Amino acid sequence: MSDKTPEMPKIEFPCQYPIKIICSTGDGIVEQVLAVVRLHDAALDADKLVVQDSKNGRFQSLRLIMNATGEEQLKQLHDDLKATGHVHMVL
Repeated sequence: MSDKTPEMPKIEFPCQYPIKIICSTGDGIVEQVLAVVRLHDAALDADKLVVQDSKNGRFQSLRLIMNATGEEQLKQLHDDLKATGHVHMVL
């Protein structure tokens, strides 16, 4: 047996990249999050956005598909989303 662990498959860019964003619920927060995503993907199709409220109504889950061009873009998007103060998790 080999001691090597299998290498995780790499993402081939550019690609359609699904993202799930968990954020606070509040006026204008969804629009603010979408504005940040559009900074990284100007062609984002917001018509395909799926918003789901949490059971207690404190959080919202935003699911969307963006055009990803590279790992640096995704890292910067994550940092920018967290900087809003409303985003708790990006998956």
